[in-house]
This record gives sequence, structure tokens and C-alpha cells, in this order.
Amino acid sequence: MNRLEARAVRKIGLFFSFLFALSLLGGAWPGWVWGQQPQVRLLSLQECWRIALEKNKDIHKAKEYRNAVTGRYIEERSAALPQFAVNAYISHSRDESQKALYRGLFPFEQELHGAEITISQPLYTFGKIGAAIRAAKIGMETAEDQLRIYQQAALRDVAAAFQDVLLSRELYVLAVQNLEQKARTQREARRKLAAGVATDYDVLAAEVAVENARPEVIRTENLIRISREKLRFILGVEGQEVDAAGTLVTSLEPRANYEETLETALKKRPELSDLRKRIQVYEELVKIYKAGTLPRIDFKAGWGWRQLYYGTLNFGSADGEGQAWTAGVFFSFPFFDGMRTQGKVLQAKTDVSNLKIDEAKLLDSIALQVRDVISFCREAEEIVQALSGTVRQAERLLAMAEKGFEYGVKTQLEVDDAQLNVTRAKSSLARAYRDYLVASVTLEWVKGTLGEK
Repeated sequence: MNRLEARAVRKIGLFFSFLFALSLLGGAWPGWVWGQQPQVRLLSLQECWRIALEKNKDIHKAKEYRNAVTGRYIEERSAALPQFAVNAYISHSRDESQKALYRGLFPFEQELHGAEITISQPLYTFGKIGAAIRAAKIGMETAEDQLRIYQQAALRDVAAAFQDVLLSRELYVLAVQNLEQKARTQREARRKLAAGVATDYDVLAAEVAVENARPEVIRTENLIRISREKLRFILGVEGQEVDAAGTLVTSLEPRANYEETLETALKKRPELSDLRKRIQVYEELVKIYKAGTLPRIDFKAGWGWRQLYYGTLNFGSADGEGQAWTAGVFFSFPFFDGMRTQGKVLQAKTDVSNLKIDEAKLLDSIALQVRDVISFCREAEEIVQALSGTVRQAERLLAMAEKGFEYGVKTQLEVDDAQLNVTRAKSSLARAYRDYLVASVTLEWVKGTLGEK
């Protein structure tokens, strides 16, 4: 391959790199390239949050957990309500040993048909039923906390994935710009060679610089695909490509105050609310288990119809039918069950103590999270402020170096160094903006207010 053919191949490569940049910036390949428009959905951050709340699989699981807890509450509440049942039966019995014992005076064969409606109602259980209902009701509130936990975690992860897409796209643009700058330098080196003011070494160095810049373009192209796929996965979208619409550049908010942020977090964090409610549930379980060896009183009644047939040895057989009913109050006292109740009470008390230890650990963890996220916000903010002016200065130096190289007063090394400074400054600034935006969302998550404004 001669030099002209190599130049044509490189131009074709740059052309397709430019097309790919257009596809990523616009959300899809231009329709005139393939003849049709692929289904790529451009989404803002607010739209991503809305989709995540609707389709995220962890949130769906939390909603199903809420349904399960609601069912448990209904189950426990049923223990305090009357229980109705309809029973029907047919029984036949024969005992010929009674023929010799009672000389045929009493029936030795009988058959019974019957149907009845029964009702049972607990009257007093030493607080066992009430504690079970309260525990189930608190459990329903923990289900709401669980839902908030998963919703806020999904919003946090979506925001991070969204900003990663924007960052990867910005890095790709910088990589393409770096490649284009190398190509301009290459063209200028060839022009100088043709004019006799440059050597083959200068042209070869420029060509090597162009080839060394290509891998970063490929790498950032792949990074865009990966970040977009991660965003689609977190959103729970199937059968459709998604892309982020927006920019990393944002205004800097006033710094958060540690004491105020911690106070809000201790009031709003759903994890803390969930843990405290679980402590209440296990305290109610202690009451339930303690009632295992205490008396209880129940009311039971039944009404129905019966048909009785019986036969004796000396008096033949007889039958009869009619209404029948029963009603009574029953007292039971399981005063000893082999220490099983004491064992359950001890386990429940231990669970309460462990949850209180977990609560203390969570309080310390929240305080640490607040300090960390405030530090991250401050770090990203200071980097943004420091690099904002640096980028402008680096771009000016690059323009001066390129113009100087064109007039022969600057070397290739000086141009490459200026371009490297521009790329580093812009990349660092883009990452700082991304970190600041993610830290801001994480701050709202730490406070427990993410998605509530």
C-alpha cells in the first residue's frame, strides 16, 4: 500500500468515526446511512427516574413484598374475628361386645347423619391476638419503608448510570478531537515536506501520533455502548435502546452543612425507620410468646340438623331426626409445655437486642456517609472551579502552538504537549462535573429525601 492509498484509508476511517460521533450525540445513526432509523430513545434524567419507578425489577419485588405483608396482616387480624364453618357428616358404628354386656338392652349398631353451622370466637387471650395484630400492622409500615429504600436506591443508581453515559460521550468527543488535531498536524507536516522545510522524520512522527490516537477513540466508543446498556438494565427497559440527553455542565450549589444534613438523614432515612419498626415487631413477638402458657377463653356454638338410627338385639331398631344446637364458653390453661414458650421468649428478646445493636451501627454508618458525601461534593466542586479556567488557557496554548508549528517556530513536540494538556484538562473537568452531579444525588439519598421533591 503506497502513501496515497494509506491516506485514503485514514480519511475513510475518520469519516466513519465522525458518523459514529453523530449517532451518539443525536441518539441514533443518521437515517441516510442505513436507510432506516433505529429505535433509540433519548431520555432526560427526570424521564429515566420516572421509567425506573415504573419498571425497575427491584421496585417490583418491593411492591410484591408489600402485598405479602398486607396478606400477613389480614391473616393475623382474622384471629380476633368470629370463625364460621359448615360441617356435614355421615357416620356408622357397630360394637357387638355390648350384646353380652348389656344383654341386648343398649344399641350395638348406630348410624348418624348431620349438618351444622359452627361459630368460634376468642374472648380473652392475655393480649396474644392484639399483639399479633399490632405486629402485622407495623409490618405493613415496614413494607412501605422497604419500598422507599428500593425506590431511592434505584433513583441513585439511575442518576449515576445517566451521568456515566454523558461522561463517556464527552470522552469520546475529546478522543475524536484529539485524533483530528493529530491529523491536522500530519497534513501540515506533509505540506512542509513538500515545501522542503520538513523531513521524513517529522512526517513519520505525525503519522505515528495519528495511529496512537485511534485506540482511545475505539475505547471510548465501547465505553459509550457499555454505559448505555447499563442504564437500560437499571431502568428495566427491554427491547429498546436508550440514550441520555443532556450535558454534564451544571451550576454549583451552596455547600451542605453537616449538622443540618445529619439531622435530616436521621429523620428521613427509610432504612432507619424500617429498623425501628422491626424492633417494635419483635417486641410484640415477645408478648405473643409469653402468652403461650397463659389461659385463654373461647366461645363456641353450633346449630344444625341430625338423623340418628340405632339397633338393639332385643328391641329391634329405631331412628329419629331433628334440630340440634350447642353453645358454651371454654377455658384452657396450657400451664406447662416443656419450656418451649420460655425458649421462644428468650429468642425473641435476643432478636430485639440484636436489632437495637444494628440500629446503633446504622446511626454511626449514616453519620459517616454524611461526612463522606459532603467531602465528595466539596472535592468535585473545587476541581470544577480549578479546571474551568485551566481549560480555556490550555485551548489558547494549543491554538498558539498549532499556529507556531505552521510558521515553523514551534516543534511537533510542543504541539503534542499542548494537545495533551487540553485533553487532560477537559477530561478531568468532565469527570469532575460527573462526580459533582453524582455526589449531589448521593447527598439527597443519604438524607433520605431523594425523589421526594
